[in-house]
Amino acid sequence: MSATVSEIETRDVGAYMQAVGERARAASRSTAVAEPGAKNAALLELAERIVDGRARIKDANAKDMAAGRAAGLDAALLDRLELTDARIESMADGVRQIASLPDPVGAITGMNARPSGIQVGKMRVPLGVIGIIYESRPNVTADAAALCLKAGNAVILRGGSEAIHSNRAIAELIGEALEAAGLPADAVQVVQTTDREAVRHLLTMPAYVDVIVPRGGKGLVAFVAEHARVPVIKHLDGICHVYIDRDADAAKAVAVAVNAKTQRLGTCNTMETLLIAESRAAELLPALAEAYRDAGIELRGCEKTRSLVADVLPATDEDWATEYLDAILSIRIVDDVDAAMAHIARYSSGHTESIITENLTAARRFLREVDSSSVMVNASTRFADGFEYGLGAEIGISTDKIHARGPVGLEGLTSEKYVVYGDGHCRH
Repeated sequence: MSATVSEIETRDVGAYMQAVGERARAASRSTAVAEPGAKNAALLELAERIVDGRARIKDANAKDMAAGRAAGLDAALLDRLELTDARIESMADGVRQIASLPDPVGAITGMNARPSGIQVGKMRVPLGVIGIIYESRPNVTADAAALCLKAGNAVILRGGSEAIHSNRAIAELIGEALEAAGLPADAVQVVQTTDREAVRHLLTMPAYVDVIVPRGGKGLVAFVAEHARVPVIKHLDGICHVYIDRDADAAKAVAVAVNAKTQRLGTCNTMETLLIAESRAAELLPALAEAYRDAGIELRGCEKTRSLVADVLPATDEDWATEYLDAILSIRIVDDVDAAMAHIARYSSGHTESIITENLTAARRFLREVDSSSVMVNASTRFADGFEYGLGAEIGISTDKIHARGPVGLEGLTSEKYVVYGDGHCRH
């Protein structure tokens, strides 16, 4: 009799991860051809089980919270780890929302008749098996599973060791929902071991894993990018810019630049550097500085900025290249849109940039020439988000130049293949 996965796990992490991979690959063949109704039924069933299993989830989460406190996790990490009644309800709502989205799998676009008589187009297809490595927030287990399943994929989820009990409890509910809908439970697997070697194996299993998505801090993403032997959908930093052009509307400029920094500090789409045309700096910087100070933001600026606004600390070259994720903003006065774009080209992480201008030519140049995953005109960088873009939900933000760039929703979890229709056509 063959050993069970749990028995293998206790002996050999490598063998355990291979077993997980084999099961995921087998399950992916079923999810790839699953009817939309079956996938939606599984998701709606999961949402109900999350609500009905509230006590089960909270009991597991309490174990993680107790272990986290004993391990000395800080208040911010404990907050991300905790699953309250409201967060559990929100998790169920998120799954329902994903069920309501259009199914991308099987859609055919771009059919064109060729001179030979054949018709050529593209069909959207699942990626296959997705590995997701994430930290702290156990709600990611349900979100990621729902997105991957809706897009026709199987998924291997490796959460942080601090959330192992919560993740296991949610995974059990997912497996039950899948089986109730007639889909393989192995379509969603949570790695059961906290051994870090499991991550190394997950990153180096191209026979079983088609793409890796890391969700966490810069250290985690850098480790994954360095060691993975399969494609990675990632972003390391969110060094986002707002440029106030010489032809900006003053009210719009102040509103957008303040919102982009102060609406929420610790997100990857928060502005970290404000660029402003020299011809508008004396007019706009005092009002902006006052708003930032009222919000508790520390300002660091170039020499020209410091000459116009008091109490601004000197900015260094390191500041221009830093994602603060904190109440700190760097400010630079530039000559014009060309200088702004040159600064962005040098220091941006390729996440999100915005221009504030009433000049259509400048706006079009900015949109065309700035090479980031999201480029905006007269809008806060905080809109760079899957929900705000109408994707319903996202699995993360990609700053890579691959098929998925920007917020990664259902479409980003699929690929395309060419399809050809003929009628006995032969090439001559």
